[in-house]
Amino acid sequence: MSDRRIRVVVNGQAVEAVVPARLTLADFLRDHLGLTGTHLGCEHGVCGACTVLLDDRSARACITLAVQADGAEVTTVEGLRGRELTTRLRSAMSRNHGLQCGFCTPGFLVSATELLQEETRPKPLDAECVREALSGNTCRCTGYQGIVRAVLEVGNEIDDHAADGSD
Repeated sequence: MSDRRIRVVVNGQAVEAVVPARLTLADFLRDHLGLTGTHLGCEHGVCGACTVLLDDRSARACITLAVQADGAEVTTVEGLRGRELTTRLRSAMSRNHGLQCGFCTPGFLVSATELLQEETRPKPLDAECVREALSGNTCRCTGYQGIVRAVLEVGNEIDDHAADGSD
């Protein structure tokens, strides 16, 4: 197995590293960069706990090799910290009881962020659309209703602000 040099922008910071060719992006983020918000659940790309944005599109970091991210921009849940959208989502998830153990929360936040970004947000946003967008994320605690309500709440706030020109 050979090592490869990669250059990637992670949460706005340029990173250059030499990594084993078969190292997963999740392991690179967690073990090499200390970004442990990217959780490893199933390690088969099914549960969504490891979801990151790879060039603004959701990707499963557990089944993506670090070398596949060479030249790309990666945003982890830590990279979402401080963004107004993420702050709104976290508050809405708390208000709507969309949080319990928290293990799946980073993946849901990343997936919901992708859904709610202005340039890609479907209009109108409804529960079916939210469920479809979040269908790649598994939660064993909440039953999803609170998570869906939270995403709809934030999506509706965004639409209301845009409609009245205050966005």
